Amino acid sequence: MSFRDYHIILASNSPRRKELLAGLDIDFDVKVLPNIAEDFPKDIPASDVARYISMEKAFAYKNLIKETDLVITADTVVIVGEEILGKPIDAADAKRMLTTISGKTHQVVTGVCFTTTQFQHSFKVSTDVTFKELSEEEMDYYIKTYKPYDKAGAYGIQEWIGYVGVTELIGSYFNVMGLPVQRIWQELNKI
Repeated sequence: MSFRDYHIILASNSPRRKELLAGLDIDFDVKVLPNIAEDFPKDIPASDVARYISMEKAFAYKNLIKETDLVITADTVVIVGEEILGKPIDAADAKRMLTTISGKTHQVVTGVCFTTTQFQHSFKVSTDVTFKELSEEEMDYYIKTYKPYDKAGAYGIQEWIGYVGVTELIGSYFNVMGLPVQRIWQELNKI
């Protein structure tokens, strides 16, 4: 059975994830269950958190899908050292996060999980992103203009701050946007 024999469901409201998955020229629907917890045990390594959360999201769908469904869940985290930067709660939190990544290299890790009634397969992709030293004015302008409250680490690489701030990237650009589509394509073709 090929992945094309499945009804693919993207379990995400992210416009970036929808756009990226659509770029693979595969048919899919978007279905999102409300109030899925994104908690994780505090004793797992930061680099495993996104994969863990993607699997937890998938678990919520397991008993609701048909035999022909393949659900794709994902979660992205930004890691500086061992600190996970989630989505900022307000402008001050966004400024704290941008200050934390300013002038440093951090990791963006996306965990992805494929779930059917017959199997579950998960993986993670990591990308190193280096930012220049950001000025107060640059951070304030970005936060005020782009309101990055729905983005892990308080930034979108595809937005203004990525244009002016990112000096080096090692790994998948699309992973930093929120969905490692090359790896997804590779893994789908193994089905």
